[in-house]
Amino acid sequence: MIFVTGPLYAGKRDCIRLLLGLSEEAFSEKAVWDVQDLAESGRIEQLAEKLSAKEIVIATEVGCGVIPVDARQREKREAAGQLACALAGRADTVIRVCCGIPQLLKGDWPCRSS
Repeated sequence: MIFVTGPLYAGKRDCIRLLLGLSEEAFSEKAVWDVQDLAESGRIEQLAEKLSAKEIVIATEVGCGVIPVDARQREKREAAGQLACALAGRADTVIRVCCGIPQLLKGDWPCRSS
């Protein structure tokens, strides 16, 4: 599994799709994105296991910036971070994309599809 992370509006989907040489349709079949929105306390491991069956998993980083005052928002942010850690641990390749520029954090660069 390739796990892709980075800030909101950093170009994660387009960057990885182009890096792998996938059409939009092929990319949609292989990838799942915005997985940080699925994170809930207490079921992180089960969710990570289910998501890691996909070839490409994309999550937006939510741990930077001002800490929310609302306790529920802090809890969701913590769960999203735990999910990202669980996915990175399971992934063969971890790529962080910022400003459309990919950075390899773990594993090897994926090959373009033929």
